[in-house]
Order: sequence, then C-alpha cells, then structure tokens
Amino acid sequence: MRLHDLKPRPGARHRRKRLGQGESSGHGKTSGRGGKGQTARSGSSIRIGFEGGQMPLIRRIPKRGFNNARFAIRYIVVNVGDLDRFNDGARVDEAALRAAGLASGHATGIKILGAGQLSKKLVVCAHAFSASAKSKIEAKGGSCEIPPPKAAPATAPKPAAS
Repeated sequence: MRLHDLKPRPGARHRRKRLGQGESSGHGKTSGRGGKGQTARSGSSIRIGFEGGQMPLIRRIPKRGFNNARFAIRYIVVNVGDLDRFNDGARVDEAALRAAGLASGHATGIKILGAGQLSKKLVVCAHAFSASAKSKIEAKGGSCEIPPPKAAPATAPKPAAS
C-alpha cells in the first residue's frame, strides 16, 4: 500500500451542500434558510436564550433557594507519590508544590491524598490530608502541618461624623 492508495472509509466524507442551484436541487430559492426575517439575512446571529424581545425563559422562572457553590472549599489535590521528587528532609508547602508544577490554578488550598508510595522523610505543609496520606508521611518519619488561616484584610475605621 502506498500513500496514493489511501482513501477515507465509505461514509466518512459527505458531499458539500450546494446552495442556490435552482428549485429542483432541493436547496434553491431560500437555500435552506427558511422564510424571511432575521435568520434569513446574511451575518445574522442570535445569542443563546434570546427570544425575540420576549422575556427569556431563564428570567421568567422563579429563582428560589440557596446555592452553596460560591462558598465551597476547592482543593488542589496532590498525591503522596508525587512528593517523592523532593529532597530528603525538605519542607514541602504550597509555594514548593507550585514551583515544582504539582499545583496550579486557583483554589482555597492544597489537599494531600494517599495514592503512591513515599520513600523520603518530608515536612509537608498543606491545608488538608487524607488519613492514608498522613499515615504514609508519618511512617517515613515526616510530619504533616496545617498552615494558619489567612487573616481577613483589615478595614480602615470610618471617620467620626461631626
């Protein structure tokens, strides 16, 4: 078999729809755009959820209840096996994990999970540990630390009204 013998599998390629080639072609006259109006015009695009000026469904239905997603705690997970790349006796914190490329993105904190094996003594500073991760780190003589919570930014006192 040579390159010039290669061809797509049957049914993998479709003919191009030839628009505006007379009424008997099946795609003549309006060329598959229906009747008149905004969508029949060239360059028209209607955003998702737009209902022609009518109040959209998403704004008509009542919004009830409370969604806790805004306040959820999102952790960047790192496995114990990934920590083996650090030197023996090293302190592994969020900055070290980000520098090593093990943690990236925005999150509330770092969580260490127990997948993999650890062969070095490390001091691991993270916001959460699984039970198996904690036992594996401490079994090698290392320790698990949880950093203090970040203090809320202090607001300046308001000037007294005179």
